[in-house]
Amino acid sequence: MFTAALMILVGFLASQQVLAALRQVQDARIRELAQLQIEALSVALGPLVSRNDIWGVYDTLDRASGQNEGQRLVFAAVANAGGAVLAATNPRRAPVDSNIAALTKGAQALDALSVAGKTAEIKVLAPLVYQGREVGQILTEMDVSDLVAARRRVSRWLLIGNAVATFLLAILGYLVMRRILMPVTRVVERMRESADAPEPIAPSDMPAGDSEMAQLARSYNSMVGAIGAKAEADRRLAERERFVSLGRLSSSLAHEINNPLGGLLNAVDTVQKYADRPDVVRESADLLRRGLGHMRDVARATLDLNRLDHTGAVLAAEDFHDLKLLIEPEISRQQQRLGWEVGKITCTLPAAPVRQIALNLLLNASEAAGREGRVSLKAGHSGGRLCLEIADSGPGLSKSACARLLGTEAAVTGSGVGLRLVRDLVNQLKGCVSFDRAGGETIIRVELPC
Repeated sequence: MFTAALMILVGFLASQQVLAALRQVQDARIRELAQLQIEALSVALGPLVSRNDIWGVYDTLDRASGQNEGQRLVFAAVANAGGAVLAATNPRRAPVDSNIAALTKGAQALDALSVAGKTAEIKVLAPLVYQGREVGQILTEMDVSDLVAARRRVSRWLLIGNAVATFLLAILGYLVMRRILMPVTRVVERMRESADAPEPIAPSDMPAGDSEMAQLARSYNSMVGAIGAKAEADRRLAERERFVSLGRLSSSLAHEINNPLGGLLNAVDTVQKYADRPDVVRESADLLRRGLGHMRDVARATLDLNRLDHTGAVLAAEDFHDLKLLIEPEISRQQQRLGWEVGKITCTLPAAPVRQIALNLLLNASEAAGREGRVSLKAGHSGGRLCLEIADSGPGLSKSACARLLGTEAAVTGSGVGLRLVRDLVNQLKGCVSFDRAGGETIIRVELPC
Protein backbone atom coordinates (compact mmCIF):
# COMPACT_ATOMS: atom_id res chain seq x y z
CA MET A 1 0.00 0.00 0.00
CA PHE A 2 2.80 2.40 0.91
CA THR A 3 4.66 1.54 -2.30
CA ALA A 4 1.54 2.18 -4.42
CA ALA A 5 0.93 5.53 -2.70
CA LEU A 6 4.56 6.48 -3.29
CA MET A 7 4.25 5.57 -6.97
CA ILE A 8 1.09 7.68 -7.31
CA LEU A 9 2.81 10.63 -5.66
CA VAL A 10 5.83 10.32 -7.94
CA GLY A 11 3.55 10.06 -11.00
CA PHE A 12 1.59 13.13 -9.93
CA LEU A 13 4.74 15.19 -9.39
CA ALA A 14 6.19 14.02 -12.72
CA SER A 15 2.95 15.01 -14.50
CA GLN A 16 3.04 18.45 -12.92
CA GLN A 17 6.64 18.91 -14.04
CA VAL A 18 5.82 17.89 -17.63
CA LEU A 19 2.77 20.17 -17.78
CA ALA A 20 4.76 23.06 -16.31
CA ALA A 21 7.47 22.55 -18.94
CA LEU A 22 4.79 22.43 -21.68
CA ARG A 23 3.26 25.70 -20.44
CA GLN A 24 6.67 27.36 -20.45
CA VAL A 25 7.33 26.24 -24.03
CA GLN A 26 3.90 27.43 -25.20
CA ASP A 27 4.23 30.78 -23.42
CA ALA A 28 7.67 31.31 -24.92
CA ARG A 29 6.35 30.51 -28.38
CA ILE A 30 3.33 32.80 -28.15
CA ARG A 31 5.50 35.66 -26.79
CA GLU A 32 7.85 35.20 -29.68
CA LEU A 33 4.98 35.30 -32.22
CA ALA A 34 3.38 38.29 -30.54
CA GLN A 35 6.73 40.10 -30.43
CA LEU A 36 7.27 39.56 -34.17
CA GLN A 37 3.74 40.63 -34.98
CA ILE A 38 3.90 43.81 -32.84
CA GLU A 39 7.28 44.77 -34.28
CA ALA A 40 6.01 44.25 -37.87
CA LEU A 41 2.89 46.36 -37.19
CA SER A 42 5.00 49.04 -35.49
CA VAL A 43 7.21 49.37 -38.56
CA ALA A 44 4.21 49.59 -40.91
CA LEU A 45 1.98 51.75 -38.73
CA GLY A 46 4.52 54.10 -37.15
CA PRO A 47 4.64 56.71 -39.98
CA LEU A 48 0.87 56.52 -40.47
CA VAL A 49 0.04 57.05 -36.82
CA SER A 50 2.49 59.94 -36.54
CA ARG A 51 0.64 61.63 -39.48
CA ASN A 52 -2.75 60.62 -38.03
CA ASP A 53 -3.55 58.81 -41.33
CA ILE A 54 -6.67 56.90 -40.33
CA TRP A 55 -7.29 55.27 -43.72
CA GLY A 56 -3.68 54.22 -44.05
CA VAL A 57 -3.80 52.63 -40.59
CA TYR A 58 -7.06 50.81 -41.38
CA ASP A 59 -5.71 49.52 -44.71
CA THR A 60 -2.56 48.21 -43.03
CA LEU A 61 -4.55 46.46 -40.28
CA ASP A 62 -6.91 44.94 -42.84
CA ARG A 63 -4.04 43.53 -44.87
CA ALA A 64 -2.29 42.23 -41.71
CA SER A 65 -5.36 40.35 -40.48
CA GLY A 66 -5.97 38.63 -43.84
CA GLN A 67 -2.49 37.51 -44.83
CA ASN A 68 -2.99 33.71 -44.67
CA GLU A 69 -5.28 30.99 -43.43
CA GLY A 70 -3.17 30.20 -40.35
CA GLN A 71 -3.10 33.81 -39.16
CA ARG A 72 -3.50 34.07 -35.36
CA LEU A 73 -4.56 37.74 -35.36
CA VAL A 74 -8.35 37.95 -34.95
CA PHE A 75 -8.68 41.58 -33.86
CA ALA A 76 -6.47 44.66 -33.74
CA ALA A 77 -6.98 48.28 -32.76
CA VAL A 78 -4.53 51.21 -32.98
CA ALA A 79 -4.77 54.34 -30.83
CA ASN A 80 -2.78 57.57 -30.85
CA ALA A 81 -0.71 58.83 -27.96
CA GLY A 82 -3.85 60.21 -26.29
CA GLY A 83 -5.55 56.80 -26.30
CA ALA A 84 -8.13 57.65 -29.01
CA VAL A 85 -8.75 54.82 -31.47
CA LEU A 86 -7.57 55.65 -35.01
CA ALA A 87 -8.62 52.39 -36.68
CA ALA A 88 -9.54 48.78 -35.92
CA THR A 89 -10.11 45.58 -37.86
CA ASN A 90 -13.69 45.68 -36.52
CA PRO A 91 -14.84 49.32 -36.53
CA ARG A 92 -18.11 48.41 -34.79
CA ARG A 93 -16.28 47.01 -31.84
CA ALA A 94 -13.76 49.90 -31.70
CA PRO A 95 -15.21 53.06 -33.32
CA VAL A 96 -12.88 55.82 -34.36
CA ASP A 97 -12.01 58.33 -31.56
CA SER A 98 -13.33 55.93 -28.85
CA ASN A 99 -11.08 55.36 -25.84
CA ILE A 100 -8.99 52.23 -26.22
CA ALA A 101 -9.02 51.73 -22.42
CA ALA A 102 -12.56 50.29 -22.78
CA LEU A 103 -11.08 47.37 -24.76
CA THR A 104 -8.07 46.58 -22.57
CA LYS A 105 -9.87 44.48 -19.90
CA GLY A 106 -7.94 41.21 -19.54
CA ALA A 107 -5.09 42.42 -21.75
CA GLN A 108 -1.56 41.25 -20.93
CA ALA A 109 1.78 42.96 -21.30
CA LEU A 110 4.06 41.57 -23.97
CA ASP A 111 6.85 40.55 -21.58
CA ALA A 112 4.40 38.67 -19.27
CA LEU A 113 2.29 37.04 -21.97
CA SER A 114 0.95 33.61 -20.95
CA VAL A 115 -1.64 31.12 -22.21
CA ALA A 116 -3.70 30.48 -19.08
CA GLY A 117 -6.95 28.64 -18.39
CA LYS A 118 -9.27 27.38 -21.12
CA THR A 119 -9.61 30.65 -23.11
CA ALA A 120 -9.12 30.37 -26.87
CA GLU A 121 -7.98 34.00 -27.34
CA ILE A 122 -5.53 36.31 -25.56
CA LYS A 123 -5.22 40.10 -25.59
CA VAL A 124 -1.91 41.91 -25.90
CA LEU A 125 -1.51 45.63 -25.24
CA ALA A 126 1.81 47.10 -26.42
CA PRO A 127 3.16 50.60 -27.06
CA LEU A 128 3.58 51.73 -30.70
CA VAL A 129 7.14 53.04 -31.01
CA TYR A 130 8.35 54.95 -34.04
CA GLN A 131 11.85 56.41 -34.33
CA GLY A 132 12.52 55.89 -30.65
CA ARG A 133 9.41 57.56 -29.31
CA GLU A 134 5.98 56.24 -28.35
CA VAL A 135 3.39 57.54 -30.80
CA GLY A 136 0.44 55.30 -29.82
CA GLN A 137 -0.80 51.91 -28.61
CA ILE A 138 -1.61 48.64 -30.32
CA LEU A 139 -4.21 46.21 -28.93
CA THR A 140 -4.29 42.77 -30.53
CA GLU A 141 -6.29 39.60 -29.92
CA MET A 142 -4.66 36.32 -30.93
CA ASP A 143 -6.20 32.88 -31.48
CA VAL A 144 -4.50 30.26 -29.26
CA SER A 145 -7.19 27.56 -29.46
CA ASP A 146 -4.75 25.11 -31.05
CA LEU A 147 -2.30 25.55 -28.17
CA VAL A 148 -5.06 25.05 -25.59
CA ALA A 149 -6.29 21.94 -27.41
CA ALA A 150 -2.74 20.58 -27.60
CA ARG A 151 -2.32 21.16 -23.87
CA ARG A 152 -5.56 19.30 -23.18
CA ARG A 153 -4.48 16.35 -25.33
CA VAL A 154 -1.09 16.17 -23.66
CA SER A 155 -2.67 16.40 -20.19
CA ARG A 156 -5.17 13.66 -21.02
CA TRP A 157 -2.60 11.26 -22.45
CA LEU A 158 -0.17 12.11 -19.71
CA LEU A 159 -2.82 11.28 -17.11
CA ILE A 160 -3.66 7.97 -18.81
CA GLY A 161 0.01 7.08 -19.27
CA ASN A 162 0.86 7.92 -15.68
CA ALA A 163 -2.14 5.94 -14.39
CA VAL A 164 -1.09 2.85 -16.37
CA ALA A 165 2.57 3.26 -15.44
CA THR A 166 1.70 3.81 -11.77
CA PHE A 167 -0.53 0.71 -11.75
CA LEU A 168 2.16 -1.45 -13.34
CA LEU A 169 4.88 -0.05 -11.09
CA ALA A 170 2.67 -0.54 -8.01
CA ILE A 171 2.15 -4.21 -8.93
CA LEU A 172 5.86 -4.62 -9.64
CA GLY A 173 6.75 -2.88 -6.37
CA TYR A 174 4.32 -5.10 -4.45
CA LEU A 175 5.83 -8.25 -5.96
CA VAL A 176 9.38 -7.06 -5.32
CA MET A 177 8.62 -6.03 -1.72
CA ARG A 178 6.80 -9.32 -1.11
CA ARG A 179 9.80 -11.24 -2.36
CA ILE A 180 12.17 -9.14 -0.25
CA LEU A 181 10.02 -9.54 2.88
CA MET A 182 9.34 -13.25 2.36
CA PRO A 183 11.85 -14.31 5.08
CA VAL A 184 10.18 -11.95 7.56
CA THR A 185 6.79 -13.41 6.61
CA ARG A 186 8.08 -16.94 7.22
CA VAL A 187 9.40 -15.92 10.64
CA VAL A 188 6.04 -14.36 11.57
CA GLU A 189 4.16 -17.46 10.37
CA ARG A 190 6.40 -19.76 12.40
CA MET A 191 5.90 -17.65 15.53
CA ARG A 192 2.12 -17.43 14.99
CA GLU A 193 1.65 -21.14 14.33
CA SER A 194 3.58 -22.31 17.39
CA ALA A 195 3.83 -19.55 19.95
CA ASP A 196 4.73 -21.92 22.81
CA ALA A 197 7.42 -23.83 20.91
CA PRO A 198 8.43 -21.96 17.72
CA GLU A 199 9.56 -24.07 14.78
CA PRO A 200 12.80 -23.31 12.91
CA ILE A 201 12.83 -22.27 9.27
CA ALA A 202 13.55 -25.21 6.99
CA PRO A 203 16.87 -25.12 5.07
CA SER A 204 14.94 -25.10 1.77
CA ASP A 205 13.22 -21.85 2.81
CA MET A 206 16.39 -20.08 3.96
CA PRO A 207 17.39 -17.04 1.84
CA ALA A 208 20.55 -17.52 -0.19
CA GLY A 209 23.70 -15.50 0.32
CA ASP A 210 24.64 -13.36 3.30
CA SER A 211 22.02 -10.64 3.04
CA GLU A 212 20.26 -9.04 6.00
CA MET A 213 17.27 -11.32 5.46
CA ALA A 214 19.49 -14.40 5.46
CA GLN A 215 21.09 -13.21 8.70
CA LEU A 216 17.61 -12.63 10.16
CA ALA A 217 16.53 -16.19 9.28
CA ARG A 218 19.70 -17.68 10.76
CA SER A 219 19.32 -15.57 13.91
CA TYR A 220 15.71 -16.75 14.25
CA ASN A 221 16.77 -20.40 13.95
CA SER A 222 19.48 -19.80 16.57
CA MET A 223 16.85 -18.23 18.85
CA VAL A 224 14.55 -21.23 18.37
CA GLY A 225 17.38 -23.54 19.28
CA ALA A 226 18.20 -21.47 22.37
CA ILE A 227 14.54 -21.50 23.45
CA GLY A 228 14.40 -25.27 23.06
CA ALA A 229 17.63 -25.71 25.02
CA LYS A 230 16.33 -23.41 27.77
CA ALA A 231 13.03 -25.29 27.99
CA GLU A 232 14.89 -28.60 28.25
CA ALA A 233 17.23 -27.19 30.92
CA ASP A 234 14.25 -25.87 32.88
CA ARG A 235 12.53 -29.25 32.66
CA ARG A 236 15.61 -31.07 33.87
CA LEU A 237 16.11 -28.58 36.69
CA ALA A 238 12.50 -28.97 37.80
CA GLU A 239 12.86 -32.74 37.77
CA ARG A 240 16.12 -32.51 39.69
CA GLU A 241 14.57 -30.24 42.30
CA ARG A 242 11.61 -32.56 42.61
CA PHE A 243 13.80 -35.57 43.26
CA VAL A 244 16.05 -33.61 45.61
CA SER A 245 13.05 -32.59 47.70
CA LEU A 246 11.83 -36.19 47.69
CA GLY A 247 15.29 -37.38 48.69
CA ARG A 248 15.35 -35.03 51.66
CA LEU A 249 11.89 -36.20 52.63
CA SER A 250 12.86 -39.86 52.24
CA SER A 251 15.74 -39.53 54.67
CA SER A 252 13.34 -38.31 57.35
CA LEU A 253 10.73 -40.91 56.48
CA ALA A 254 13.34 -43.66 56.77
CA HIS A 255 13.80 -42.73 60.41
CA GLU A 256 10.02 -42.52 60.84
CA ILE A 257 9.65 -46.08 59.53
CA ASN A 258 12.77 -47.49 61.16
CA ASN A 259 11.74 -46.49 64.70
CA PRO A 260 8.41 -48.37 64.81
CA LEU A 261 9.98 -51.23 62.88
CA GLY A 262 12.16 -52.16 65.86
CA GLY A 263 9.12 -52.19 68.10
CA LEU A 264 7.22 -54.37 65.64
CA LEU A 265 10.04 -56.93 65.55
CA ASN A 266 10.03 -57.01 69.35
CA ALA A 267 6.26 -57.62 69.25
CA VAL A 268 6.78 -60.54 66.86
CA ASP A 269 9.39 -62.02 69.18
CA THR A 270 7.00 -61.61 72.12
CA VAL A 271 4.22 -63.45 70.26
CA GLN A 272 6.56 -66.30 69.42
CA LYS A 273 7.86 -66.54 72.97
CA TYR A 274 4.51 -66.25 74.75
CA ALA A 275 2.24 -67.94 72.23
CA ASP A 276 0.46 -69.73 75.06
CA ARG A 277 -0.60 -66.51 76.77
CA PRO A 278 -3.63 -64.97 74.96
CA ASP A 279 -3.43 -61.62 76.77
CA VAL A 280 0.19 -61.06 75.69
CA VAL A 281 -0.62 -62.16 72.11
CA ARG A 282 -3.57 -59.73 71.92
CA GLU A 283 -1.48 -56.86 73.29
CA SER A 284 1.35 -57.60 70.82
CA ALA A 285 -1.14 -57.92 67.91
CA ASP A 286 -2.62 -54.53 68.82
CA LEU A 287 0.85 -53.01 68.81
CA LEU A 288 1.55 -54.64 65.42
CA ARG A 289 -1.71 -53.26 63.99
CA ARG A 290 -0.98 -49.71 65.13
CA GLY A 291 2.63 -49.78 63.90
CA LEU A 292 1.76 -51.29 60.51
CA GLY A 293 -1.11 -48.84 60.10
CA HIS A 294 1.27 -45.95 60.70
CA MET A 295 3.76 -47.32 58.18
CA ARG A 296 0.93 -47.86 55.66
CA ASP A 297 -0.18 -44.21 56.03
CA VAL A 298 3.36 -42.94 55.52
CA ALA A 299 3.86 -45.13 52.42
CA ARG A 300 0.50 -44.09 50.95
CA ALA A 301 1.19 -40.39 51.52
CA THR A 302 4.60 -40.72 49.88
CA LEU A 303 3.15 -42.48 46.83
CA ASP A 304 0.36 -39.92 46.48
CA LEU A 305 2.91 -37.12 46.66
CA ASN A 306 4.86 -38.60 43.76
CA ARG A 307 1.83 -38.48 41.45
CA LEU A 308 1.61 -35.13 39.62
CA ASP A 309 -1.28 -36.02 37.34
CA HIS A 310 -3.64 -33.02 37.33
CA THR A 311 -6.57 -35.20 36.39
CA GLY A 312 -6.30 -37.28 39.58
CA ALA A 313 -8.17 -36.93 42.85
CA VAL A 314 -9.70 -33.66 43.95
CA LEU A 315 -8.10 -31.83 46.88
CA ALA A 316 -9.57 -32.66 50.29
CA ALA A 317 -8.77 -32.06 53.96
CA GLU A 318 -7.21 -35.53 54.13
CA ASP A 319 -4.47 -34.35 51.77
CA PHE A 320 -3.32 -31.81 54.35
CA HIS A 321 -3.42 -34.55 57.00
CA ASP A 322 -1.02 -36.54 54.81
CA LEU A 323 1.23 -33.49 54.43
CA LYS A 324 1.41 -33.13 58.18
CA LEU A 325 2.28 -36.81 58.46
CA LEU A 326 5.10 -36.37 55.92
CA ILE A 327 6.59 -33.18 57.37
CA GLU A 328 6.45 -34.16 61.06
CA PRO A 329 9.61 -36.36 60.93
CA GLU A 330 11.63 -33.40 59.60
CA ILE A 331 10.08 -31.10 62.21
CA SER A 332 10.92 -33.57 64.98
CA ARG A 333 14.48 -33.98 63.75
CA GLN A 334 14.97 -30.20 63.90
CA GLN A 335 13.11 -29.97 67.25
CA GLN A 336 10.86 -27.30 65.73
CA ARG A 337 7.36 -26.12 66.58
CA LEU A 338 4.70 -26.74 63.93
CA GLY A 339 1.58 -24.63 63.58
CA TRP A 340 -1.21 -26.24 61.56
CA GLU A 341 -4.53 -24.55 60.68
CA VAL A 342 -6.61 -26.08 57.88
CA GLY A 343 -10.17 -24.92 57.25
CA LYS A 344 -12.92 -26.61 55.30
CA ILE A 345 -11.76 -27.54 51.78
CA THR A 346 -14.54 -27.33 49.15
CA CYS A 347 -12.68 -26.42 45.93
CA THR A 348 -12.16 -28.74 42.94
CA LEU A 349 -8.41 -28.29 42.52
CA PRO A 350 -6.29 -31.38 41.73
CA ALA A 351 -4.74 -32.75 44.88
CA ALA A 352 -1.29 -33.82 43.62
CA PRO A 353 0.12 -30.42 42.50
CA VAL A 354 -1.31 -28.62 45.54
CA ARG A 355 0.31 -31.18 47.85
CA GLN A 356 3.60 -30.79 45.98
CA ILE A 357 3.45 -26.98 46.31
CA ALA A 358 2.72 -27.10 50.05
CA LEU A 359 5.31 -29.78 50.81
CA ASN A 360 8.15 -28.02 48.97
CA LEU A 361 7.38 -24.75 50.75
CA LEU A 362 7.18 -26.54 54.11
CA LEU A 363 10.54 -28.25 53.56
CA ASN A 364 12.19 -24.94 52.65
CA ALA A 365 10.52 -23.25 55.63
CA SER A 366 11.85 -25.96 57.95
CA GLU A 367 15.35 -25.57 56.55
CA ALA A 368 15.18 -21.77 56.86
CA ALA A 369 13.79 -21.85 60.43
CA GLY A 370 16.74 -23.87 61.71
CA ARG A 371 16.95 -25.85 64.90
CA GLU A 372 14.18 -25.10 67.44
CA GLY A 373 12.54 -22.68 65.01
CA ARG A 374 8.88 -22.30 64.12
CA VAL A 375 7.02 -23.41 60.96
CA SER A 376 3.30 -22.97 60.28
CA LEU A 377 0.74 -23.65 57.57
CA LYS A 378 -2.67 -22.06 57.08
CA ALA A 379 -5.10 -23.23 54.40
CA GLY A 380 -8.57 -21.95 53.63
CA HIS A 381 -10.87 -20.24 51.15
CA SER A 382 -11.07 -16.50 50.41
CA GLY A 383 -13.08 -14.95 47.58
CA GLY A 384 -13.37 -18.10 45.50
CA ARG A 385 -9.66 -18.89 45.84
CA LEU A 386 -7.71 -21.42 47.87
CA CYS A 387 -5.14 -19.56 50.00
CA LEU A 388 -2.04 -21.25 51.42
CA GLU A 389 0.23 -19.41 53.87
CA ILE A 390 3.51 -21.01 54.88
CA ALA A 391 5.51 -19.07 57.49
CA ASP A 392 8.83 -19.66 59.21
CA SER A 393 10.99 -17.89 61.79
CA GLY A 394 14.07 -17.92 59.58
CA PRO A 395 16.07 -14.90 58.29
CA GLY A 396 14.05 -14.60 55.08
CA LEU A 397 14.43 -15.53 51.42
CA SER A 398 17.72 -14.81 49.70
CA LYS A 399 17.87 -12.86 46.45
CA SER A 400 18.43 -16.02 44.42
CA ALA A 401 15.57 -17.81 46.21
CA CYS A 402 13.22 -14.90 45.45
CA ALA A 403 14.26 -15.07 41.77
CA ARG A 404 13.49 -18.78 41.69
CA LEU A 405 10.10 -18.40 43.36
CA LEU A 406 8.80 -15.07 42.04
CA GLY A 407 10.82 -14.29 38.90
CA THR A 408 10.02 -15.00 35.26
CA GLU A 409 13.57 -15.27 33.99
CA ALA A 410 15.52 -18.44 33.37
CA ALA A 411 16.31 -20.71 36.30
CA VAL A 412 19.19 -19.60 38.51
CA THR A 413 21.33 -21.60 40.85
CA GLY A 414 21.21 -21.24 44.59
CA SER A 415 19.48 -22.48 47.69
CA GLY A 416 15.78 -23.09 47.87
CA VAL A 417 15.13 -26.63 46.69
CA GLY A 418 11.88 -26.97 44.75
CA LEU A 419 11.07 -23.23 44.55
CA ARG A 420 11.24 -23.28 40.75
CA LEU A 421 8.95 -26.32 40.76
CA VAL A 422 6.54 -24.44 43.05
CA ARG A 423 6.52 -21.52 40.63
CA ASP A 424 5.83 -23.75 37.62
CA LEU A 425 3.03 -25.64 39.38
CA VAL A 426 1.37 -22.39 40.53
CA ASN A 427 1.54 -21.03 36.97
CA GLN A 428 0.00 -24.22 35.59
CA LEU A 429 -2.90 -23.80 38.03
CA LYS A 430 -3.21 -20.10 36.98
CA GLY A 431 -2.46 -18.94 40.51
CA CYS A 432 -0.07 -16.41 42.01
CA VAL A 433 2.67 -16.35 44.64
CA SER A 434 3.56 -13.45 46.96
CA PHE A 435 6.24 -12.95 49.60
CA ASP A 436 6.16 -10.87 52.76
CA ARG A 437 8.21 -10.36 55.90
CA ALA A 438 6.32 -9.39 59.06
CA GLY A 439 6.74 -9.93 62.82
CA GLY A 440 10.09 -11.66 62.40
CA GLU A 441 8.56 -14.27 60.10
CA THR A 442 8.85 -14.99 56.41
CA ILE A 443 5.39 -15.54 54.90
CA ILE A 444 4.85 -17.04 51.45
CA ARG A 445 1.27 -16.77 50.21
CA VAL A 446 -0.09 -18.91 47.37
CA GLU A 447 -3.52 -18.18 45.86
CA LEU A 448 -5.12 -20.70 43.49
CA PRO A 449 -8.46 -20.06 41.74
CA CYS A 450 -11.09 -22.64 42.58
